[in-house]
Amino acid sequence: MSTPSNEASDALYTTHLPGGQHWSLRLRRGTTMTLTAKDADTNAGMLLYNPENLLERLNLPDTLKGQHTFKLTRGHCLYSDMGRVFASIVEDDLGWHDSVGGNLMPQHMLAKGWQPVSYQQAHNEWTRTGYDSFLVELAKYGLGRRDMAANLNLFSRVESDDEGHLRYVPGHCQPGASVKLRFEMDTLVILHTCPHPLDPSREYPRRGVDIALGTAPAPTEDDVCYHSRPENA
Repeated sequence: MSTPSNEASDALYTTHLPGGQHWSLRLRRGTTMTLTAKDADTNAGMLLYNPENLLERLNLPDTLKGQHTFKLTRGHCLYSDMGRVFASIVEDDLGWHDSVGGNLMPQHMLAKGWQPVSYQQAHNEWTRTGYDSFLVELAKYGLGRRDMAANLNLFSRVESDDEGHLRYVPGHCQPGASVKLRFEMDTLVILHTCPHPLDPSREYPRRGVDIALGTAPAPTEDDVCYHSRPENA
């Protein structure tokens, strides 16, 4: 087992998710999850669902609109499509996580010239897309393509120019950078470490994350996420 952050000694569970892989777990209310990048320009795609009602899922448009922001960082919350808070970002080394860049699709791989490598050719080292990775994890819970929502890209930064064109920012994430989420309700977390669809790398990058799970006390009235927006309270 790895020790991903300075909180590892207090973590109840730690593991490492290699680059180009996927993972899912049901987390209880009051659980914390700290993700730590092992390499520069790491990307971690994330979807969230209510395990008791899988129709309720992460809604990034509402998350951004309700908090008047284009980026997500410490003090922001992740909202469901029923207006409830899945999780709060309570610690963040990066100051910006992408919520508009989307997911790596098969057509992105071809456009970039990344040579697709099948499982038969390379076994666990085959080149996965974020889209297919999410589908594999969703299938474990009886979900499929119609249940796919817009995903969060942790560790990545995408900016918009005056004409609305999106630009990926290389070097935004450095090794050792971490982000900590506190879950405010029971949540099914779907995660992959496939590259960002706008990543300019010449070859398919494999950049993993360390995962540490712990517990947190209930938020108090001076909590940073509680105070950041009236909607969060």
